[in-house]
Amino acid sequence: MKTYSHLYERLCSFDNLFAAFCKAKRGKSKRWDVLAFKCNLFNRLRQLRNELLAQTYVPQPMRKLVIHDPKTRTIHIADFSDRVIHHAIINIIGPIFEPQFIYDSHASQKMKGTHKAVQRFKKFVQKVSRNGKLVSTAFNRNHVEGYVFKADIYHYFPSIDHAILLDMLKEIIKDEKVIWLMSKLLENFSTSPGKGMPLGNYTSQFLANVYLNKFDYFVKHGLRIKYYMRYVDDFVIFHQEKRVLGQYQKEIQEYLHGLALKLHPQKSKILPLRNGVAFLGYRIFHQYMLLRKSNLRRFKRSFEKTAEQYMQGEMTTQQLKGKIQGWQGYAQWANTHNFRKKISGEVRKLVLAKPIAIK
Repeated sequence: MKTYSHLYERLCSFDNLFAAFCKAKRGKSKRWDVLAFKCNLFNRLRQLRNELLAQTYVPQPMRKLVIHDPKTRTIHIADFSDRVIHHAIINIIGPIFEPQFIYDSHASQKMKGTHKAVQRFKKFVQKVSRNGKLVSTAFNRNHVEGYVFKADIYHYFPSIDHAILLDMLKEIIKDEKVIWLMSKLLENFSTSPGKGMPLGNYTSQFLANVYLNKFDYFVKHGLRIKYYMRYVDDFVIFHQEKRVLGQYQKEIQEYLHGLALKLHPQKSKILPLRNGVAFLGYRIFHQYMLLRKSNLRRFKRSFEKTAEQYMQGEMTTQQLKGKIQGWQGYAQWANTHNFRKKISGEVRKLVLAKPIAIK
């Protein structure tokens, strides 16, 4: 295995810190903390560089925020100066680790994401069902062969063990100062002593993939499973036989124990492909996809609120259309033509009905 040293000076370089600032402010350039940092940009970057070189850098406490999207989650928002450091780190170590990730790890990576994962999922359904071969007792066209082990890791981010993660980093990163910096970031948040990473941090997304990379290799090369894919802490394994998936489940549970992780007892199940499988907000069948009913209900509630805000003058027509187009882009992958057409009509009615402001 190739190892890397002498990384810290590159990480602390002014050029890398400036590039990290540009990435950290992307899409957030009007926020007060970004504007405050930018007002004194070169001095702030110089201060961060000096703290890193002297190893006196200490991350600021993170701000906790509870969101409902759709389930209640607690995210932790880092100080903007710390987010610059996060990007500076990933600028250097990201290109080292990312080529080692398996092809079917789809979250938080360039040229990957939700839609790529869904397309890959559909391809695996085709392969395992033998291009939609129906079982002998089929009563409709969805009654295809094959099963999927759909799994979720129980409380993944809160369960990540700092010592195990640092050992994984040390296997490849042979620069003690980089490891020191990673330790400082991990120490800044914990759900219990030595455990946990915060949702919402850029480094957390990256390190979540690092932590499960060996697991991916165990599944692909140790168990020799061909049809496997993972999206953060959700993963699926396809096979024509339910019995085989049951054996895989036992071996996977045992392996995860060594990472201080376990499968979610309610969300990890072996399911027949004929019933359609819920994955990343869709319900996927052999021949088509549907949006999950919970997603449709959530959108309808959101649309009603958006329409009210628009009619009260709290958003522009451009903002209204932008918000709807974002959802339309997500929904178009499923069988939603009629529903999307209806929503487009409702948007046109809103635009025509909005009173013209009198100056």
